[in-house]
Amino acid sequence: MGIGQKTKYSGLAMALHWLVGVAVITSWRIAEAAEGAPTRELRGEIMGNHFALGVVIFALVLLRFGWRMVNPPPPPSLRHAAWERVLARVTHGLIYTLLLVMPLAGWFAMSKFGTAISVWGLIEIPPLPVAPDEKLAEQIFETHAVAGTILLVLIAVHVLGTLKHTLIDKDGTIYRMLPFGEARG
Repeated sequence: MGIGQKTKYSGLAMALHWLVGVAVITSWRIAEAAEGAPTRELRGEIMGNHFALGVVIFALVLLRFGWRMVNPPPPPSLRHAAWERVLARVTHGLIYTLLLVMPLAGWFAMSKFGTAISVWGLIEIPPLPVAPDEKLAEQIFETHAVAGTILLVLIAVHVLGTLKHTLIDKDGTIYRMLPFGEARG
């Protein structure tokens, strides 16, 4: 890393990273809770929170991309092996793709039911102007669930990589995304 190059993400990038992470895990737990709901009505109420949080996640990810355009992240650490840098780039790319595609797929599926998405009564996302098709909507939600599982696996790879760098390599990688500690290039 050259002299003067930053080694840490900006404060806003850090905040968005952790907010999205917490929101994704919360959204997953909400969906899991809905699966175990004793009635269809209660399941719908619980899933309303999942849908609302999906909208928030989508907005946060868009904000993160916008912020990256004006405030680029630090370059990858040259301390990492080439395969680690490639794996990190691929993993991050897939995570971000799913974080953008999954909420859009959920909105499309809800639209196929002809249903708007309420974000906790604050705003309402109207259905897309598409023909109703409940069977297709169900198939989209099944694919959405598989994508959610893939997202969780990718997050686990991300966390395991961070733990490897923190506990085994002790190279300060985790501090790139924390407001404290030394992030080495």
